[in-house]
Amino acid sequence: MRRNFFVTYDICDPKRLRKVFKICKGYGIHLQLSVFECDLTETEKVQFETKLKEVIHHDEDQVLFVDLGVSHARGERTVSSIGLQYSKMDAPCFVV
Repeated sequence: MRRNFFVTYDICDPKRLRKVFKICKGYGIHLQLSVFECDLTETEKVQFETKLKEVIHHDEDQVLFVDLGVSHARGERTVSSIGLQYSKMDAPCFVV
């Protein structure tokens, strides 16, 4: 069963930040600077978390997984916006 997650991160080092961004891009849709929407099976989530754990510094960095629920029960779109209209970001965005 697939579940939908917001994954967001706060990474203290620019080098690790780029690595975390690249890992997240492989698992979800890039919504904002450090926010991704990911549709994951339990196995994919474990693999995703394992890759992130190998990169981050656990005493300095943070990655949050916000469970939005079962994917097939959530409807077409769970993201709405105020201000600029929500759209999928295709180009990578790096903060240095």
